[in-house]
Amino acid sequence: MPYVEDIATLEALYGTPGAASLRKVVHRLTPLYREWIVSSRFCIVSTVGPDGTDGSPRGDDGPVVRALDDQTLALPDWRGNNRMDTLRNIVADGRISLLFMVPGSNTVVRVNGRAKVTTDTALCEIFEIKGKHPRSVIVIRIGEIYSQCARAPMRAQLWESGDQSADLPTVGALLAEASDGEEGGAAYDEGWAERAAKSMW
Repeated sequence: MPYVEDIATLEALYGTPGAASLRKVVHRLTPLYREWIVSSRFCIVSTVGPDGTDGSPRGDDGPVVRALDDQTLALPDWRGNNRMDTLRNIVADGRISLLFMVPGSNTVVRVNGRAKVTTDTALCEIFEIKGKHPRSVIVIRIGEIYSQCARAPMRAQLWESGDQSADLPTVGALLAEASDGEEGGAAYDEGWAERAAKSMW
């Protein structure tokens, strides 16, 4: 199987990028990009560290991030499974990318920058939900922001296809397979909704 091994070959294969794809990039939160990002309740966070890369979904019942100023975003780290893959990577290597989505829209907004993890009390407190606070907050210094071409969600019919998960393996089944039956299974799935409701934040 042939592989592309150098940038010159890649550029020859794809040609010159369109003017709009280059001019859409900004390096701070403009009013319209701010409006879009703070309307998003879901994003995917990508980081890189000494053990490799990580992509993590993040969601909230309101804006998934807060804009602290036109150069800075804050992302709360709510309770999870304590693997801390994203946080470990950020501590080791601050490079970060975020991909913001809004249900029903084929527009995707991307942010690239550098991040740090803080336990600053005042910052954690601004994210209070039902008396609870995140253990830490990821503070992102914006390097660039731009909108992504809508073709991928359109090809996937992401918002038009309805629920297609009925015949897919459950998390309990995946966990049982990965652990040779020591974890997961039907009992895991049956108790998931109750466990999630107790530990949402």
